[in-house]
Amino acid sequence: MQVERTQWGGLACFVVHNLPADAKPQLVVVLCHGFGAQGTDLVGLAQPLLTMEPALAEQVAFVFPAGPLSLASRGLPGGMAWWMIDLNRLLNGPPPDLLERFRHECPNGLVEARGALLRLIEEAGKHFGLTADRFVLGGFSQGSMLATDVALRLPTAPAGLIALSGALINEAEWKPLATKRGSLTVLQSHGRNDSILPFPLGLALRDMLVEASAEVDFVPFAGDHEIPTVVVQKMATLLKRLLTPDS
Repeated sequence: MQVERTQWGGLACFVVHNLPADAKPQLVVVLCHGFGAQGTDLVGLAQPLLTMEPALAEQVAFVFPAGPLSLASRGLPGGMAWWMIDLNRLLNGPPPDLLERFRHECPNGLVEARGALLRLIEEAGKHFGLTADRFVLGGFSQGSMLATDVALRLPTAPAGLIALSGALINEAEWKPLATKRGSLTVLQSHGRNDSILPFPLGLALRDMLVEASAEVDFVPFAGDHEIPTVVVQKMATLLKRLLTPDS
């Protein structure tokens, strides 16, 4: 397995693949980390995904971008973010009105993060010789929200969306975008005991996507804010299916 460092869209990226020399991938998977994680946080997913579905090894490249904002000044050396949030608001037993505001807010910094990820897709697409419809966008927690935002806005739908422990935000914009987007292949997971982004926020995202005619494989699990093995297996299965979209 090869791990390379590059920069696309102004973002530091790790590119992981097992492609033969001079070969181009058939599918590019972009996975964005959560708030406060290091840029390498999700890199460890590449190996089990390639192991679970060996067919991916010579056809898929993974891109793991690091968020543009450092959290060192907040006491998290190496921690990065896509936009700043007040994590304490969600950790300390948020009241229903706070959760309701959360789903309607457009966070400060989302627009800038969106622009960076769109540029990454454009630059990586030129590098690999692929259009956006051969990209799978995904992420965990805050990274999942960013991936969802971009998946709804691309001129052409991405090959798929992987929303791990994400949530519905910016509803006033997302809902009409989702309706306009229509068909979108989505794998979504959420822990029933999520202590960071409560389960109902994940359900709200699922319901919006389903109502907009997206094909959603929703995977609830008895856990917290995490990515269990069953979800990684689901990811591998989806990526294998997306390699042959007409099958």
